[in-house]
Amino acid sequence: MRRLFVLLAACSSSPHATTPLSSDGTHLRDDHGRIALLRGVNARINGIFDVTFADGRTPLEPIPDLTDADCQRMHELGLDFLRLPINWSALEPARGTFDDAYLDRVAAAVTCADHAGLYVLIDMHEDAYSKEIGEDGAPLWAIQPAPTQLLQGPLTDLGARRTSQQVNDAFTTFFAAGDPSGLQADFFDALDHVATRFATTDGVIGFELFNEPPLGDTLVTPFSIAAATRVRAAAPDKLVFFEPSATRNLVDFAPKSKTPFPVANAVYAPHVYTYVFAPDQTPLQNLNPDDLDASVAGTRAEATAWHTPLVIGEYGIGPTGANADLWMGVQAQLHDRYLAGDAFWVWKEESQASWGVYDFDGTTWTERPQVVAWLSRPHAARIAGTVVANDYDYTARSLHLETHGGGTHSIYMPAGYATSCNGTALAAGTGWVEIACDGMLDVTH
Repeated sequence: MRRLFVLLAACSSSPHATTPLSSDGTHLRDDHGRIALLRGVNARINGIFDVTFADGRTPLEPIPDLTDADCQRMHELGLDFLRLPINWSALEPARGTFDDAYLDRVAAAVTCADHAGLYVLIDMHEDAYSKEIGEDGAPLWAIQPAPTQLLQGPLTDLGARRTSQQVNDAFTTFFAAGDPSGLQADFFDALDHVATRFATTDGVIGFELFNEPPLGDTLVTPFSIAAATRVRAAAPDKLVFFEPSATRNLVDFAPKSKTPFPVANAVYAPHVYTYVFAPDQTPLQNLNPDDLDASVAGTRAEATAWHTPLVIGEYGIGPTGANADLWMGVQAQLHDRYLAGDAFWVWKEESQASWGVYDFDGTTWTERPQVVAWLSRPHAARIAGTVVANDYDYTARSLHLETHGGGTHSIYMPAGYATSCNGTALAAGTGWVEIACDGMLDVTH
C-alpha cells in the first residue's frame, strides 16, 4: 500500500496513490488533481519477453531476470514507472488457448514494481512481427502468409530480419483494412484477455496496444481505435496508450489528427530516437542541442491534436554513442519543458547493443554511473496548480518549477540538493519529497 507523504521528509514510498491516473485531455492527473509526469524505464524480463522455442531452436538472445532489488533500485533512482513489454506468442501459443501461467509471471513483475512504488504499463510488444521470423511478437499461427523460413538465434542479422519479405508480408496481412485475415480480431481477443486479468490491479495504470506499428497511420489509426475500444470495455478504469506509425522514429514527426482520439483516458505514446538510428551519424556526431527540440515539441503538438496526455514510451541512446551525455541531457530538459512523461530504453541488456543502466561482464551486472546520472536527476513528479515553467538545466543539473494557484508538489531530490520557494531556503530532503510552494520552486545542487 502506498503512503501519503510528510512535507519535506524523505520517504520510502512512491509519490502516487492507489487510484489510477486519469486524463484531463492534456495531462495525466493523480487523485489530488495534480499533473503527473511519469519518469520510468522499460525492462525486458526473462520468462515474460518471449525469445525461446519449444522445438529446440536456439533462443534469440539472453533476457535478464527482474528481481526485487531491481525494482527497489529503480525507485531509489527516482523512477516511478515501468513499461513492461509482453508478447502475444507467449500469451496465446495456440489459437484460442491462453496461457494464464504466463500472465502469472507478468503479475509477479507487476507486484515487484508495485511493492517498490512504481506504476506499470503493460505493453503488447513486437519487433519485426514475430520471434519465428523476426524478433518478437506474434505466435506462429498468426503469421500469414505462412513463413517460408523459420529463424532462430542469435540476433546477428537484425537489419535483414526487420526488412525481410516475410516480415513485410506478415505486417501487410495483419494491418489490412477491414481485417480480411481475421488476425486483428484474434489480437483484440488477446488484448481483452490481458486487460480483463489486470482490470482491477492497482499497480497497473494501463495497457499499450501495439509497439511500433510499421505501416502508415491511415491503417494504424483505425486499428488503434478499435483496439482501444476493446481495452476500454474490459478495463474501464485504466489508461489506454497508443502509438503513431513507427516511421516517426526516423522522420521525427507524425501527422496531426483533425479529431480527438475517440476513446476515453487515452494517452499518446510515441518514441523519440532523433539521430540515434539514422544511417548518417553526422548530425549526432556534431550535435546541436537546438536540433532536438522539434521532435519533442512535435510530440506535444501531436498529443494536443489528439486531445490526450503525452508519455514518450521509449527514448534513449547507447552509453558509447556519439554525444550520448549531451543527447540525454537535452532530452531530459525537453521532456520537462513540454510536460511529457517518459520511459528510458532499457533497464538491463546483455545482447544487441548492450544498452541500459548496467554493464554486464558475463557474470556480474554493474551500474554505469554515466547512465545513472542521466536518469537520477531532480524532477517534478506531481505538479499542483497551473504550470508556468518546468525547466531542467542539464549543465547545472538543477530544476526550476514555476506555478500559480498551486499547492503541494511531489519532487524527486537526489542527495546533496537544496530547495528554495520564491527565494526562501527550505529544509533539505532526499528522495521523494513533498514541497508546498506556490510560485517559484528551485532545486539546486
